Amino acid sequence: MKLKITAGDQEFDAVLEVEKAPETCAAFIKKLPYDGQLVHVRWSGEGVWIPLGDYDFGVGYENHTSHPAPGHFILYPGGISETEILLAYGGVDFSSKMGQLAGNHFITITSNLDKLPALGEACLWKGAQTIRFEKA
Repeated sequence: MKLKITAGDQEFDAVLEVEKAPETCAAFIKKLPYDGQLVHVRWSGEGVWIPLGDYDFGVGYENHTSHPAPGHFILYPGGISETEILLAYGGVDFSSKMGQLAGNHFITITSNLDKLPALGEACLWKGAQTIRFEKA
């Protein structure tokens, strides 16, 4: 499934990784269109995240990683830290104040990857940026 993502003043095309993370994708599809706020990560490096508190997507680990590539969205389903969605725009070692975490890689950006650093810098220096996920 293809997605359109608008984050800050940037637009991206993306795909849901349905074959690699079917349960995570199914849970996220139910939320579409989804609007949130991106903030810069505190512990993980060059990434931005959507804090989701104690929200339960009802999924466990699948296709999980601690080192998403630029343009990869991962969902941390909660546990030792709060639930979150993280987007890598550069090097990421996914962590929290509790230690290293892993999240389910479920969305991959397929266009405008060169615009990701500008999005990350906007979150870092200007504060929270809006994000919207919708079916393309």
